[in-house]
Amino acid sequence: MFAILGVVLGVFGVSAASLAAYNVWDATQTVAANAVVLDEGEVLPPSLGAIEGGVNILMAGTDSCEGDNAKLSSACQRGDTEGERNDVTMLVHISDEPRRVTVVSFPRDMLVPIPSCPKEDGSGNYSAMSSQMMNASYQYGGLACTVLTVESLIEDKIDFAAAIRWTGVINMSDAIGGVDVCVADDISDVHTGLSLTAGNHTLQGVQALQFLRIRHGIGDGSDLGRISNQQQFMSSMVRKLQSGAVLSNPATLLNLASTAINQVQQKQLVLSSGLTNPTLMVQIAMAVKDVPYEDIVFVQYPTRYTSGEGASRVVPVKDAATVLFDALKANQPLTLTGDASQGYGVEVTGEAVKPEVAPTPAATAEVGETPAAGETPATAETPVPEQRVELPSDIAGQTAAQTTCTQKEGR
Repeated sequence: MFAILGVVLGVFGVSAASLAAYNVWDATQTVAANAVVLDEGEVLPPSLGAIEGGVNILMAGTDSCEGDNAKLSSACQRGDTEGERNDVTMLVHISDEPRRVTVVSFPRDMLVPIPSCPKEDGSGNYSAMSSQMMNASYQYGGLACTVLTVESLIEDKIDFAAAIRWTGVINMSDAIGGVDVCVADDISDVHTGLSLTAGNHTLQGVQALQFLRIRHGIGDGSDLGRISNQQQFMSSMVRKLQSGAVLSNPATLLNLASTAINQVQQKQLVLSSGLTNPTLMVQIAMAVKDVPYEDIVFVQYPTRYTSGEGASRVVPVKDAATVLFDALKANQPLTLTGDASQGYGVEVTGEAVKPEVAPTPAATAEVGETPAAGETPATAETPVPEQRVELPSDIAGQTAAQTTCTQKEGR
């Protein structure tokens, strides 16, 4: 899930160094051959610029017990789980100009309707269900069913989608070169096998996966706390990618492209047909590579706990969600008013250092240059401030401009 964002930003980063990665992706037929078609009747746009109103990309992380994935799960080893579920579900919204990125995480335990979904073998449709956990959608109908479920929830179209299994996350995080995270206290979790001392850590491989999966031992022990932990990881990863540590390194870019193709071949990474087009992937990278940290926002779909039996389940808070998605459709900048975590998983510790941006030629005058006689010196137009939308306090999250630290359970 998070590694897919790395593929978009890293493999297809806009630089001369990315040409080799582009060629590797474009040369293979494997990617297209293994793609999932979301809507057979829809013609894919030629580029991101052809999509009016921005673009929505769904990303799912699944809990398969196939192959090496089984070694990474105590539930798989015990044999008390079946099927493959979307334990992580995120929507990445990229706006029109001015470009902004909003990542919405959907709790796996959220009870939602699941629409009638096509069967993978084309033999018909599964029956619709009025109330199931979000992570059941992939189990019933694969990536296409998860897309339909989220579309019905947000009342908007999803253009592209991808899903990644545990071993895919491990291999992609290795290719990125690790991500920095912060832990406020010593944490240890027998379920994932993760143990970290208080302080800062650079995680990759199995440790990165464990950090993304951990919920016991942090926050309130729920999936809501885990989501904020994942948002810390994603925020840090975005800062690393934008800093040039990845985009300016030809070897890393080529390794990302090769690793992504390898994961598709091994069926650890599944892409919708639109994401197999290298030109489109470059367009997406161009759209997001220079978005300011404060306009890269990670939020959790607003929920409240149910009462009585099954109290760990949550249900949507639709009024608050409507404010969020109306703002995205109107391309309005967002201001967070809620906590960083609905599950007490992280706390904000500071502001990230912004990368230096070179001045544009229009904003820089040559030394000693003076206006010609009769000419009026050019002045920059004062931009009109955009009206920001204050999100309801029930919507938890952070921006890429904020640094957060994982909290020990019960702190």
